[in-house]
Amino acid sequence: MNIKLAENFRAVFYAPFYATHALGLFAKEGLSITLLDSPSPGAGIAELAKGNIDVMWGGPLRVIKERDQHPRTGSSLVAFCEVAAKDPFFLVGTPDPDTFQLSQLLKLKFASVSEVPTPWLCLQEDLRDAGVDPHAIDRIPDRLMQENVRALLKGEIDVAQLFEPYVSQALEQGAGQVLHAAHARGYTAYTTFISTVDGMKRNHDAFEAMIRAIEQFGPWLTQHGPSELAKVVAPFYPDLSQDTLISAMSRYQQAGLWTCRRVISRVGFERLGLSMLHSGYIGHQPDYEDCVADCAYE
Repeated sequence: MNIKLAENFRAVFYAPFYATHALGLFAKEGLSITLLDSPSPGAGIAELAKGNIDVMWGGPLRVIKERDQHPRTGSSLVAFCEVAAKDPFFLVGTPDPDTFQLSQLLKLKFASVSEVPTPWLCLQEDLRDAGVDPHAIDRIPDRLMQENVRALLKGEIDVAQLFEPYVSQALEQGAGQVLHAAHARGYTAYTTFISTVDGMKRNHDAFEAMIRAIEQFGPWLTQHGPSELAKVVAPFYPDLSQDTLISAMSRYQQAGLWTCRRVISRVGFERLGLSMLHSGYIGHQPDYEDCVADCAYE
């Protein structure tokens, strides 16, 4: 079975996908995977529509956004197989981590993520839960994460929203400490496989094999640990040191970020949908069954 699989973009928290491929777990299930780069986050969506790929991984946010704008048809996107079930972002900065509260962002120089929309949408919901109006924060919204690490080092900002490896790099350089971990809120549907309604039917057997392969990652990680994971996926991150990779993988394993299971959490889906709705990113509360493939219902 031959499948063209596109990555969303190269990210450390996507390690389970790369490890499953590198460990030969897809191949053991009878799959020949062509792993394709994506030029930008979400670019695989257009390739799915053109029929150039069979499946991609990415945020269910893109499925929800499409369904908010268009009714479900055979060419519509659907999500299946949950891999990252929690939010992989952190707030890193110079305030005292023992006393830090989200409300302090009202008085601090804060830079949010610009590369993708989901982390800021989700943090806005956390702020609302804490009684803080996100619009009242004087936010720097348009800089890359590596730029914000440098800004922390220079004292130009107080807090930055980062994912790994930038968290570990910021800590290594003494730019600040971890103030807030987004995964602490619990399940948030963050990364799944995405295909189309028709694609799910056309590639049923292959996708079932992909699910079986991904489900083997969790037991493998439990047995081998984050240090071995860092070695396995190191070729996918040639610019990162082994120490940084180990730190990043350890942080994500401890966070319980990766569930790597067939079903998609209903609680996590609801949290993501509310974050999008309350931030004005969509106009209607999304329906789980309308966005998730039936093989992935919890």
